[in-house]
Amino acid sequence: MTLALDKPRSPRRPSARRNNLELASWLFMRISGLALVILVLGHLLIMNILDGGVHRINWGFVAGRWSSPFWQFWDLSMLWLAEIHGGNGLRTIINDYARKDATRFWLKIILYVSMVLILALGTFVIFTFDPNMDS
Repeated sequence: MTLALDKPRSPRRPSARRNNLELASWLFMRISGLALVILVLGHLLIMNILDGGVHRINWGFVAGRWSSPFWQFWDLSMLWLAEIHGGNGLRTIINDYARKDATRFWLKIILYVSMVLILALGTFVIFTFDPNMDS
């Protein structure tokens, strides 16, 4: 007994609905992927390998790191690129495998709302983090 799946991107929707958004999405995935490789490898190198590795990561380390606008921008860029890159990938999967228009619509709504909430919360934490807060 074999499990048969429909082919992704089967011609269910008219091709007239395709526009430059898909091309921009495809291009964004490639560019953001390259940027994420640099950002994440730099993050892993700094956080896990240099100067004693993970044993030095605590409140003071994060406070010192986020007191610099450079590191705030680094972490914010990594957050935004990773969230939008992953959300774009999930959007493509939803488009490929959701059969009904209503299902596709609600899955995308859930995806977009969760993306906005995570981006808002992460951005809020990075910009309102108080390194001088008493522990």
